[in-house]
Amino acid sequence: MPDDRTVNGRAAAVPDDPTARRAPRVALVTGATGAIGSAVARALAARGTRVAVGFRRDEAAGRALAAELPGALPVRVDVADPESVRACFREVTEAAGLVSVLVGAAGALRDRPVVRMRDEDWDDVLRTNLTGMFHCVRHALPSMIAQRFGRIVCVGSVSGALGLPGQANYAAAKAGLLGLTRSVARENGRYGITANVVAPGLVESPLTAGLGVPARERFLGLSATGRYVTPEDVAGAVRFCVDSPAVTGQLINVDGGLY
Repeated sequence: MPDDRTVNGRAAAVPDDPTARRAPRVALVTGATGAIGSAVARALAARGTRVAVGFRRDEAAGRALAAELPGALPVRVDVADPESVRACFREVTEAAGLVSVLVGAAGALRDRPVVRMRDEDWDDVLRTNLTGMFHCVRHALPSMIAQRFGRIVCVGSVSGALGLPGQANYAAAKAGLLGLTRSVARENGRYGITANVVAPGLVESPLTAGLGVPARERFLGLSATGRYVTPEDVAGAVRFCVDSPAVTGQLINVDGGLY
C-alpha cells in the first residue's frame, strides 16, 4: 500500500517500492510473437514479471513462447478491435491478476507513396499502430490506478520522426504515439504510472524483411554504430523504462545514432 509522506508541508501519496512486493507484476505484451515483442517478453520474464503473451493470429507461436517463460500465459488479442482488447484484459486479470505493465509491440506496415496510398492502407495502419495502443492503454489504466503503479511502453519507430518515404501512414501513427504517451504520462503520474515511447531504428525482423538492399544500406550508412538494431537492444530500453520510476513522457531512440 502507498504510504503518506510530507512534501512542502503537505501529505503526498507515495507509491510503494516495487521491489518490496512479493507477488510478481503482471505484464501484457501485445505483438509478443514478433521479433521485438518476443524479446521484450523474455526480458520482462527474466526480471520476475509474469507475462501475458499477446498474439493475434499465430496461436502456436504464442503458446510456444509462453511455454518458455515461467508463469506466462498466451492470450489472443487484436488491438484494432476494442472488444478483443476488452476480452484480453478480462482473461489476463482472471488468470494472473491486474495488469501493471503494458508494452505495445503490435504493428502493421502497408508502405506506398502517398499518391498511391489507398484508404485501407491508411486506415489499417493507423488502427493497428495508434488506435490499437489507445484501446490497450484505456483498459490498462483503471487497474494501474487501483494499484498505484503502472508502466506503459509504446514501441514506436524512427519513422515517426524522420517521415521515411512510402511510410506516411506508419510515420503518422508512430508520431501519434508520442502525443498519446505524453498526455497519459501527465494525466497519471500522480498514481505512480509512467508512460514512454521506445523508438527502434532498423531491426532485422519479418516486419522489415521487405526493405530492399538500397534502403538497408542507407540505414547502415546513416547509423553511427554501423550495425543493425537487435530486438534485444529494444527490449533493454523497454526494461529500462519499466525499472525507472522517474522516466516518463519520454521518447527513447534505439537507432544506433541515426539522427
